[in-house]
Amino acid sequence: MAEELDPFKISQKQLDTAAELMKLDKAAHQILREPQRTVVVNVPVKMRDGRSRLFTGFRVLYNDARGPGKGGIRFHPQETLDTVKALSAWMTWKCSLANIPFGGAKGGVICDTKKMTPAEIESLSRGYIRAISKFIGPKIDVPAPDVYTTPQIMGWMRDEYETIVGHESPGVITGKPVELGGSEGRFDSTAMGGMYVLREAAKLQKMKLKGAKVAIQGFGNAGKFAFEIATKLAGAKVVAISDSQGGVYDPKGLDYEKLNEVKEKTGSVQNYKGASRVSNDDLLELDCDVLIPAAIENQITKENADRIKAGMVLELANGPVTPEADKILFERKILDMPDFLVNSGGVIVSYFEWVQDMEGFYWTEDDVYSKLDKIITRSFNDIIAMQQTYRKGGRMITPREAAYVIAVDRVAKAMKARGWY
Repeated sequence: MAEELDPFKISQKQLDTAAELMKLDKAAHQILREPQRTVVVNVPVKMRDGRSRLFTGFRVLYNDARGPGKGGIRFHPQETLDTVKALSAWMTWKCSLANIPFGGAKGGVICDTKKMTPAEIESLSRGYIRAISKFIGPKIDVPAPDVYTTPQIMGWMRDEYETIVGHESPGVITGKPVELGGSEGRFDSTAMGGMYVLREAAKLQKMKLKGAKVAIQGFGNAGKFAFEIATKLAGAKVVAISDSQGGVYDPKGLDYEKLNEVKEKTGSVQNYKGASRVSNDDLLELDCDVLIPAAIENQITKENADRIKAGMVLELANGPVTPEADKILFERKILDMPDFLVNSGGVIVSYFEWVQDMEGFYWTEDDVYSKLDKIITRSFNDIIAMQQTYRKGGRMITPREAAYVIAVDRVAKAMKARGWY
């Protein structure tokens, strides 16, 4: 039987597993299997040739029992409503696990920004915000950047929203340029949070990070910073990296500055000299200590999970490991740290940005990193403690299952307190 790779069905399956483990109330389970609000919009944009083109976009609020919706906006040519729904669900659990006062949401527009001019991207960004303006706000639903969206795009979106409402509203969106109320430390916060998890996981595994071999799938924002932080702060050795075209591998280690230069000049890390070329699929199966999927979902499946050689998997991407693969990795005693812990640094620092915007008082980068470290380390320890609780009861559960139990329980309790069931 083929493995189900529909992202929303995967998110539901993960929830179902947690619900069974924790004996979740049936009414709460039913509410949590579906988003609260789904908005589909069509945005006309006048292109450089003078013709208007229609772009379809989405905004999904999954659950706001614990606070306003929170979640990024993706500009992607293969964007789908099911992907946005799945990501909004994962954002719900991510915010709950971090114990920050947000619910989960996500947005997306079907477009290829690589084929658009800056003026067309700005027009689309403003048009999208006009279309969803009634459904967002600092105390309703707070968007942020995601795949192929940038601080500049967030700046345009904030400006458009304020034009509509007629007043300053810096807290309507996060991931903005610092000059527009963005937070210090936001740009590399996803990778930084992941590295704090790596540090704690290495302690748990009694692994020395200095000299540890790391393979990273993805050379976008998260993957780049993970490379830089892992080598400079942890002393690890990145032996493989890839982008959408493929990757390179050198067991002696790769040079970050050289890679960056090659990527900027040629468009792909595959043009890095002195290393072997590898495909994205082959990179996952390399002999390494730590594997960091930092690209897209459904990369480690039941088809390749038994060939993963890494001692630890750190999910910096959203949904890179399927439920069936999760079980295989666990049975093989490979520590797989789940995405909604590992990449939660982005939303945690987005929360910090929102707090700073609401108060009009801004923190230093050191303050941001210190607070991020405390929150994400607490979440890591919560997961390990939950695993121990189930182990004492005679049941072994994966780190992801433990994270789900914690997150779902918090949301369910908030819904119960509100009288939703």
